[in-house]
Amino acid sequence: MKKDIYIFKSGELKRKDNTLFFESQEGKKFIPIEETDNIYVFGEVDINKKFLDYAGEKEICLHFFNYYGYYSGSYYPRQHLNSGFVTLKQAEYYLDYEKRVVIAKNIILAALRNILIVLRYYNKNKEDFNSTIEIIKENMLTIKESKTIEEIMAQEANSRIAYYKAFNNIIKNPDFYFEKRTKRPPKDKINALISFGNSMMYVTVLSEIYKTNLDPRIGYLHSTNERRFTLNLDIAEVFKPIIVDREIFSLLNKNILTTGDFKEDLNGTILKEDSMKKFVQAYNEKLMTTINHYKLNREVSYKRLIRMELYKLQKHITGEATYEGFTAEW
Repeated sequence: MKKDIYIFKSGELKRKDNTLFFESQEGKKFIPIEETDNIYVFGEVDINKKFLDYAGEKEICLHFFNYYGYYSGSYYPRQHLNSGFVTLKQAEYYLDYEKRVVIAKNIILAALRNILIVLRYYNKNKEDFNSTIEIIKENMLTIKESKTIEEIMAQEANSRIAYYKAFNNIIKNPDFYFEKRTKRPPKDKINALISFGNSMMYVTVLSEIYKTNLDPRIGYLHSTNERRFTLNLDIAEVFKPIIVDREIFSLLNKNILTTGDFKEDLNGTILKEDSMKKFVQAYNEKLMTTINHYKLNREVSYKRLIRMELYKLQKHITGEATYEGFTAEW
């Protein structure tokens, strides 16, 4: 299985003959080209055309993050799996508003079902989330009858407000308190973790889209407008609760991340560099974790589940099957 490479130090990415390597003050670290899936760059890294040409030839995506851990952009090689037919069908399902609503609805219903899975898991630990669960269930019923994207997103937002209120009961570390969701900049430590984790998820999904016939620029829940990519934002909604949120709870409840892992910057809160490394390590381990898929009856990694979700969507727009968003069963 190919691996993702994460670079936090400053240096230079280079190609020499048929080899890639990262050179920093500590020396050279070779990158096994045939075993590399994506490269995530957090440090100040110099890259030349020779390197990019070879990375593109080997179908390696490079993703860049700024000082604050926010996603900056990607070097997205020429798509080798482009399909004119699939692109046309993707656009058709976006332009046909009723078809678009059906897909958006299924994405959000899957996301909310996975939120319920998370809440029920922690309910086993004798926390009372029954009222929150009921609010989300009622919102899901409304979504099923919704006729517009705006109605769907409004109910999703209401559900997340209720869900976020449960965070303080799930997180057992008294040093962390979550009041409400704030972005750019995140106003507290929990928001910093959510923003960073979500950013990682968006890029993970984008990388998986590259390995399919789908075009990342055409989404359904999020409007296709001036944004470069939207489909990755859509599919990320399905997986954020069971990957990002669960990792946040685990890192805090196990004291892997503490208050010392954060710093105040630009009227907000961000993770320190070494703390980003801790989060990324746990996040990557989660992606590589395998579970027994209840329908396939075989072991599948979380990363593979994301690609399978994209294949399901592709089959939906090409008329081969009806899309239903993934729901965890554990």
